[in-house]
Amino acid sequence: MSSLSHPPTVPASPPGVDALASLLRGRRAVVLTGAGCSTESGIPDYRGPGTRARARNPIQHREFLRQPEIRARYWARSLLGWPRFASATPNAAHHALAALEREGRVLGLITQNVDRLHHAAGSSRVIELHGALARVRCLDCGAMEGRDGLQQRLLALNPGFSHQVLELRPDGDAELTSEQLSSFQVPACLGCQGTLKPDVVFFGDNVPRPTVDEAFALLEEGDALLVVGSSLAIFSGYRFLVRASERRMPIGILNIGECRGVELADVCVEAKAGEVLPALVSSLARS
Repeated sequence: MSSLSHPPTVPASPPGVDALASLLRGRRAVVLTGAGCSTESGIPDYRGPGTRARARNPIQHREFLRQPEIRARYWARSLLGWPRFASATPNAAHHALAALEREGRVLGLITQNVDRLHHAAGSSRVIELHGALARVRCLDCGAMEGRDGLQQRLLALNPGFSHQVLELRPDGDAELTSEQLSSFQVPACLGCQGTLKPDVVFFGDNVPRPTVDEAFALLEEGDALLVVGSSLAIFSGYRFLVRASERRMPIGILNIGECRGVELADVCVEAKAGEVLPALVSSLARS
């Protein structure tokens, strides 16, 4: 049963790995991943230790829907940020989680990430709570378009714009000034000329109910929950920690920095996922 007192934080050394291995050994785990799982692939997060000092407000769902200038700003920044975002590759943490799934120790993943790196690493059962940036959806007719194809249309409408050199943000876009946006052209849906939106859940929007239900169903199949690289600051991920606690599932947390709900966990390891998870795979393989 998960303790109601704050669990001890163990170091990312053999004791820390052993604590997680003991928690997961003989159990089928469900893994909840957040941005901290992808930072070692070069994709920054919003709430990690390295971003708090320079935090910016992310795109808000309501503003994107109501304000054309916000949409223009988003797509302009996305044009610049997409090549680097799309070229990111899985790191050791992604590969370790895929290995644990192949070995039958992990049933599947619930991810808050939109980067598709779990798929690229070979994980097969992945529930994307917040969607994926690789897809674009028309808000008017519902048609889907690949983000790579849209990138070519953005470049054709805005020749020379891609020469800007700016900072990548967690949602795959980049910083931009109002002056740089003054003449930016936004593509429309190929089918109906409607408004395009990345197929992701922006801040202020809700995760689709079918996706939430699918994630809870996966959690119900598991014997333990492992949280990797998430501060659990937003409810979309935190609710699965709460449900696991209600089910009296053993809970492990692997994260750097503050994490909501650590009092519900049995083991907390504060370290890089890419360092701990491969060691966890090796430890479990020896058992």
